[in-house]
Amino acid sequence: MDQYIGKLLDNRYELLECIGTGGMAVVYKARCHRLNRLVAVKILKPELASDGEFRRRFRDESQAVAMLSHPNIVAVYDVSHYNDLDYIVMELIDGITLKQYMQKRHAPLNWREALHFITQIMKALGHAHSRGIIHRDIKPHNIMVLRDGSVKVADFGIARLTSAAQSTLTQEALGSVHYISPEQARGSHIDGRSDIYSAGVVLYEMTTGRLPFEGDTPVSVAIQHINSIPLSPREINPDIPEALEAITMRAMSPNPDRRYPNADAMLADLEEFRKNPGLHLEYDQEEPEEDSLEQTRVIPAGRRSQTGEMPGQEVHRRAPADTPEPRPRPKTPRRTEREEKKHLSPVLISVAVILLFIAGIFVFLWTTYFSDILDPGRNASPPVPNLLGKTYEEIMADAEITNTFTIQVGDEVASTEYSAGQVARQSPEEGETIQGSGEYVIEINLSSGPPEEDELRMVDVSNKDSREALHILQDEMGLVVNQEEAYDDTVEKGFVISFWPTEGTILQPGDSVTITISKGPNIQPVAVPSFLGKTLEEAQDMLDQLGLELGSVTDADSTEYDEGQICYQSVSPNVEVDPGTSISFQVSKGPGPNPPPDESPEPSETTPVNKTIEVDLSHYTDTISLRVVVGNSEVYNSAVDPSTGPISIPVSATGTQTVQVYVDNALVENYQMEFTP
Repeated sequence: MDQYIGKLLDNRYELLECIGTGGMAVVYKARCHRLNRLVAVKILKPELASDGEFRRRFRDESQAVAMLSHPNIVAVYDVSHYNDLDYIVMELIDGITLKQYMQKRHAPLNWREALHFITQIMKALGHAHSRGIIHRDIKPHNIMVLRDGSVKVADFGIARLTSAAQSTLTQEALGSVHYISPEQARGSHIDGRSDIYSAGVVLYEMTTGRLPFEGDTPVSVAIQHINSIPLSPREINPDIPEALEAITMRAMSPNPDRRYPNADAMLADLEEFRKNPGLHLEYDQEEPEEDSLEQTRVIPAGRRSQTGEMPGQEVHRRAPADTPEPRPRPKTPRRTEREEKKHLSPVLISVAVILLFIAGIFVFLWTTYFSDILDPGRNASPPVPNLLGKTYEEIMADAEITNTFTIQVGDEVASTEYSAGQVARQSPEEGETIQGSGEYVIEINLSSGPPEEDELRMVDVSNKDSREALHILQDEMGLVVNQEEAYDDTVEKGFVISFWPTEGTILQPGDSVTITISKGPNIQPVAVPSFLGKTLEEAQDMLDQLGLELGSVTDADSTEYDEGQICYQSVSPNVEVDPGTSISFQVSKGPGPNPPPDESPEPSETTPVNKTIEVDLSHYTDTISLRVVVGNSEVYNSAVDPSTGPISIPVSATGTQTVQVYVDNALVENYQMEFTP
């Protein structure tokens, strides 16, 4: 059995099960007892914990990921050290890896779906790169796909700060060789463009269904990354739009200077392509100058590069042996222009600065005050037009729509109401207003036409009774249904929370689909501690931390507890109750008017006698709190189910004692009992 299972780290994180193993660490599913939630805990492998270099790398990872906070990056909750264990507490992801998702599909992803995934990946990389962090191991295995279709980049196990010393491939294995950049394979200096190359390989694999380079050994694959160019994606899958191919090939350029300079630049092209899938992109085939960056430019539809290759595809050619190497073209000097600037009149410069200052004040006043007064409807959200039945071309040709709204195209859906190419769905719907200001986005789904008779498409079974969902998917559609369960605060127990794959996905009879069924709200019981001897203020703090409520508070005589201390609680210690349960207390007001004498009885009178107190519960139906006091001693205090019958309580006492029986903190019996031989 794993030595860590059941261990409690820092008296907070209970390790429940091992859920994964990486190159440096083991990941456990754990429960945070302080916040009552499930988390993932990554612990450095025991065999590496004694190695100073590995411990340093693990600390580097902790430092790197703790700096990141983005919806597309797995969140880090805590970084700690406990009993010679270095560990990280992370968000527990309910989903599968992108690699598993592609394997389930058994085919290239629809290019719109690939665009959806790569856009989120680039947003995550843009955030990490802006904080000086390079992932260095981007691959589908490290990208988690959640049930809502969003993705999170995970496993910064070999991430480094940009300022840190660079390592080479010969010194350590950096990620999977199928996705590494040429500079990683050579052991050269790397930067954020290395992650862009790996992301390009991921996009290539999503759209083509295959890796760009294959080989018998990792070394042969690495050499191909350095010296070879893969087949263009459209040669493998002609359905890929030309612009998406150009983006893929630019990201995968072997020369870092020909790639996108940063993640935001690639994201900008992806956004332009998303808005207009018919867009054509290409980038310059010539080597860029040292002081310039390549610029992606829009070209007319159908235009190809002069070399005849697909846009964005680089081709390596060997010059003839007798061809002299071209000499670099001397740069045109700009001394004259600079000299002219030196002779600008200081008066003219001062006037220009003053005019710019006045113009800035005017713009500020207009945008802040006067524009709203003169045009009060300027910031009103425009109503959404009806796009159903229109084609994408018709929408983009309508300036009234395109000048106000940004149109996003989602996956195609089968429709018997709308012809192929017409809008079958839109979100938001007609007449609704879009909250906020700035960019107003409408997402549309184009019709693929009516479904073929033998064509199966995934249907929406969310919020359906699980029995009804199983009947539809198993009996009517002939699919194999995998059932999972999860807690959900909004979906009723026994109903479907989510399903996979997404609605409209083409399936074959016998394919596997997954539905997640609600187990209802995740209500974790709380173990009640002992409040006896605490003040009411201390008890209130403890109740707040445990999520419990304060019930009634009464005063009572007590010789055991000082005045102001709790001498009775309605729920016994260690009993588990639901959050929100009320607990009542009795607070001591000191000994009563007739405290027991201090004189001890004669030995002959102190011999205890054993008797049994019977408590009849036949008058009660629901669970009650039963408390029995004999003399000044509490002999019983617990929650009781009346259906179990009478309660027999053994008691040992001497002389004549008063027996008091409390039900739900109310005195129901009070009588004398003789404890004589």
